[in-house]
Amino acid sequence: MSATGSVEELGTRSARARALALLRVRSRATALAVLPAAAAVVLFVVGAQGYIGGAAWETARWVVTGCAVVVLLVAAGVAVAVARARPAVSPTVALTEEAAPDLYRLVRELADRLDVPAPSAVELTPDCDSWLEDRTHPAARPKALGGRRGRRAPDAPVLVIGSPFLWWMRVAELRAVLAPVVAGTGPSAHPDIAAARRFVRGLDAAVADAAAPGRGAFRGIPAAFVGRVATLLLRGCRSHAAEMERSVAAAASVRAQGVDYGLRIVAQEQVGLAYAGWDRLLTRVALPAWRMGRWPSRLDAGVVSALTELSRRDRLAEGFTSRLGERPACDLIEEPGTADEAASLLAARLFHGGPARSGPGWSPVDWQQYPDEVVDRKWRTEAARLHRVLDSLGVAASVSVGAPGTPAVGGSAGHTLARVIDHLALPGQNAEELAAAIGAAVTRDEAAAHGVRGAQGAPGTRPGEQGGSGPSGAPAPSGPKDGTASADPLELWGSVPLPLFPLQPPRTGTELLADHVVAMVCCAAVDTAGAAPGLDWLDGPALLVDGRRGADVGGPVLSLVEDGDAEPLRSWLSAVGVRADKPVRLV
Repeated sequence: MSATGSVEELGTRSARARALALLRVRSRATALAVLPAAAAVVLFVVGAQGYIGGAAWETARWVVTGCAVVVLLVAAGVAVAVARARPAVSPTVALTEEAAPDLYRLVRELADRLDVPAPSAVELTPDCDSWLEDRTHPAARPKALGGRRGRRAPDAPVLVIGSPFLWWMRVAELRAVLAPVVAGTGPSAHPDIAAARRFVRGLDAAVADAAAPGRGAFRGIPAAFVGRVATLLLRGCRSHAAEMERSVAAAASVRAQGVDYGLRIVAQEQVGLAYAGWDRLLTRVALPAWRMGRWPSRLDAGVVSALTELSRRDRLAEGFTSRLGERPACDLIEEPGTADEAASLLAARLFHGGPARSGPGWSPVDWQQYPDEVVDRKWRTEAARLHRVLDSLGVAASVSVGAPGTPAVGGSAGHTLARVIDHLALPGQNAEELAAAIGAAVTRDEAAAHGVRGAQGAPGTRPGEQGGSGPSGAPAPSGPKDGTASADPLELWGSVPLPLFPLQPPRTGTELLADHVVAMVCCAAVDTAGAAPGLDWLDGPALLVDGRRGADVGGPVLSLVEDGDAEPLRSWLSAVGVRADKPVRLV
């Protein structure tokens, strides 16, 4: 046996040993539950043979029997609750073999080369990661993929692929990255490992089910008891489960070394690059659109643009242009635009909490429309909110820079940048008061917006129920299709509030005020200096002056908001040619 085979066998043996240790935890729990029953049987047998007798022994025998019956009933109830608890399923976009025959063929051939069962299905996740996920629960079992040699594995795990990988990586790079993941189907097919995983997933699901709110005392008390028992069992098998998964991963990695090992090093670099571009695209480009009720419908395509721009600026690697000439992995999908749209909508729901389908106040936007329909609208919406708050505080309208105390003008004449600068430059607590008022206004507006969107995504609503598809015919997110539950996988998370994975913590009042002042400055630059809204793939909304991105206005604005120093901002305005005394157009 080769050294590689020995290491793989060692990892597999370690995983099996840990799986048996996990199953022993289950066996000990079972033995503890039947112990009173065994004691009762012993007492009855000994009594029947005449070794013991009398009223005291008779009473003890029936007391032990009663305890045994109660313990068995409770244990059976806990076992049924754990078995029926539905494990959490990762929200994904279903990708059928008809929609991606080349991708399925690649995965199948990869499984054959690794001599492991093929995954039961392939799905996409809007994240930079790939993994195998057990879907053996009856309500979430997909159709088996099957292999070229007739190897069918109906209980094989689902292969979940990060959608940014498909758009950024080349086909060979994707195959190299997926090799160790697909190799994990081998250990997953082992009965002991599969049983141990089901045991742990059942306990996890029982704990999560017990923590779900909205139950009365009749159901809540038993659920809490089941959750407590499951928590105790999880504590007993936590270390074994972690070691088992580490051993499985090590064995799969060793098995995959014979498949594109040299290319995998390069591919892993692309994984890190894709993660960096995806994070910046979500936080700086997608998040501003989501907050205004728009969701970019081509996020994965945006990753390519963002990473291309990043490599151009930083000169990350030589031969970058030649790499882009190779076949992208998204060509393995028949309609990549449709899959991208479905993944983009799911990303908006996971990271921001949008509804399951488009509607009033929640509509898709193309990248070509982003500057006008997102950037410009965002600036003018925030500028309008800023002036509404100033009106509510009774702040006078200035008509020129540096003229505090000028009498107020009626109508839109008061919507000037000078009004904002003069108010914040005055001594006192103006910034703190304005920041608190802005924060309250943002909270009210977002609550109203989420109320409109929430009505579109009410519980029981299936995404794309009209025509059986997602947005604009996109495939719907995966989920049970047997009528036992909604097709929306996010409903399997119960009453957990969206977003499941928020991108940023709540913004402070000072941060919100700075954003609104920047928006007002940009509106003034567009209306009085011939600037234009634009999109920077790495930094999000951008102000274009003479067709190029202008100098950053964030620093001068912070000096005004935090220190009351207006001179840096006034110098910036003078350099760009912005007229702060001119009214701006608001929404």
